[in-house]
Amino acid sequence: LEAILNMIKNAVLIKQGAEARVYTAPFLTRTAIIKERFPKTYRHPILDNKLTTRRVIQEARCLFKCYRSGVDTPILYFVDIENNAIYMELVKGKILKELINEIREWSSSEHGEQLTTKIGIALSKMHTADVIHGDLTTSNLLLRESNNSLVVIDFGLSYISSLPEDKAVDLYVLEKTFLSTHPNLEAMFTAILETYKSNYKASKDVLSKLAEVRLRGRKRSMVG
Repeated sequence: LEAILNMIKNAVLIKQGAEARVYTAPFLTRTAIIKERFPKTYRHPILDNKLTTRRVIQEARCLFKCYRSGVDTPILYFVDIENNAIYMELVKGKILKELINEIREWSSSEHGEQLTTKIGIALSKMHTADVIHGDLTTSNLLLRESNNSLVVIDFGLSYISSLPEDKAVDLYVLEKTFLSTHPNLEAMFTAILETYKSNYKASKDVLSKLAEVRLRGRKRSMVG
């Protein structure tokens, strides 16, 4: 245990976000990702630690629940409650956002078809397990280098919910990413939804809610 906790001293900072710092560090025979949530100075220290710890546990729980449900996610190595850090597998692969930007005509290619199927199946498994990702973007989906499996990463905003509304919002976030970052590939998102629909038994209620969420989004943008 002490050896694991000492790893953070030799870790290399690769990303600093609003909620956490992300490091890489040697872990036994491989390289691990360490995600460390830091204190929020504007909150009372005791309350802050309580909320941060709860958030770390929730992220680890959602990550593990997805993994157990057959979704490819980074493997969880260790959860350090004392230091509010999660140690997990460093997945080697290409981020979906980069892949899409590199290759044109995704929707009409066989590769694109395989990809939309993989995404739709992963989302259906995740929602069947009642895990809401909270930040579904093409930056949080990647293809594993070793076997081209689709990996869902960054469960920092994830939570457990069986509500169709929450699952619809998850899908809406991904749709918004396609509309803003990949505007010519709306057909790709439609194909993802088709796979999701045929693989998730409770999809009817979710897709019905998605239509409502889209409507609210349009009204908000019109007012804005």
